[in-house]
Amino acid sequence: MHIASGAIFLVASMSGAGAARLWFQIFGLVYAVVAVMGFLVGDGMIFNLIANNQNDTWLHVALAVVMLAIGFGTPKQAA
Repeated sequence: MHIASGAIFLVASMSGAGAARLWFQIFGLVYAVVAVMGFLVGDGMIFNLIANNQNDTWLHVALAVVMLAIGFGTPKQAA
């Protein structure tokens, strides 16, 4: 999963600022959902796919905050 998302980040960054901004918005929301689920599940499995503990949850929170800040905080490019 991490390799695939990294590859998509690279493709989005090479596709322009708008694509990169959209990708940060989408993936920031995904990480936010995973973080919320991590708080609900605690130590265990999220969606029976993602092993989770408290450190994982806080890492997902940090990633979500940074990605959402980049995705929504950067100005749109004028056409």
